[in-house]
Amino acid sequence: MTDITIIGAGVAGLCIARALLDRGARITMVDRQSEPGPHACSWWAGGMLAPFCEGESAEEPVVRLGSEAAEWWAAQTGAVVRHGSLVVSPNRDKSDLVRFARRTSGYRKLAGPEIAALEPDLGDRFTSGLFFETEAHLAPRAALAHLRAGLAADGVTFVQENADPDACAKRGLTIDCRGFQARDALRDLRGVKGEMLVLSCPEIELHRPIRLLHPRVPLYIVPRGDGIFMLGATMIEGSAGKHVTARSMLELLSAAYALNPAFGEAEVIEIGVDSRPAFPDNMPRIRRDGNLIRANGLYRHGFLLAPALARMVAELIFDNKTPEVMDESAD
Repeated sequence: MTDITIIGAGVAGLCIARALLDRGARITMVDRQSEPGPHACSWWAGGMLAPFCEGESAEEPVVRLGSEAAEWWAAQTGAVVRHGSLVVSPNRDKSDLVRFARRTSGYRKLAGPEIAALEPDLGDRFTSGLFFETEAHLAPRAALAHLRAGLAADGVTFVQENADPDACAKRGLTIDCRGFQARDALRDLRGVKGEMLVLSCPEIELHRPIRLLHPRVPLYIVPRGDGIFMLGATMIEGSAGKHVTARSMLELLSAAYALNPAFGEAEVIEIGVDSRPAFPDNMPRIRRDGNLIRANGLYRHGFLLAPALARMVAELIFDNKTPEVMDESAD
């Protein structure tokens, strides 16, 4: 049996642990914190399993590899909601919708009455949209808790410690999944700041993630049930700033108001700010140096790409198969 240490119990580390455990490894997971929480990007994720929508701005592998995610998460958590994704734009910004359609696939075009039938609380505010019927979403915090509990039940040992990957690698096979914290070893890793809000608005019911193509801040809003919504997300180059900016909050809330004016009465119950780890091309990387494997750079695609990343790490270790996102360059 192969003994493996994984450092970092965010979405990447937990998915990799599951993939390796299923291949017969004995896993020890090490993290600075004892439980998942607001210290990690995974905590603030939207949880959209939307590979086709992401294809509007992402590289082709994101669409292809991300297509594995919904089935993987459904098998692991049973909590995937398969209601698709809806993309709309104000009438004055129809050119944005045309451009989004040109850059994506896997959708069908909707007219105003069809949009209202899917989402009655959007009413007649939008005359055209794109429906990505095969896409899905999940509640990230519940998914992380379920995944972690399953790993613990299957024998994974969890250790709270601020571990040094190089020191751990001297003792055995180690996988560094520390996200942005690994910038001390990955010189080309950068932070992309994201700001998110969690709103309570029982007056509105939405059944699927909605993307509003706004000229300044493209908005997504993900229903969490019981009138709770995740609203995001900005993408600001650089990791500086631990708090949401006034401009970002105003623009996000203004966009939500444009989606439905009832959001003007919503309560802001949480504000999240974190730095997404990203490489220059916004694609993840797997790098190996002897006993140390670094898996990082999920950018804004954590829940979408973590299952494929985990599969590739397992294939590297057990099948000696070079991953599609393998990078042998020096750290």
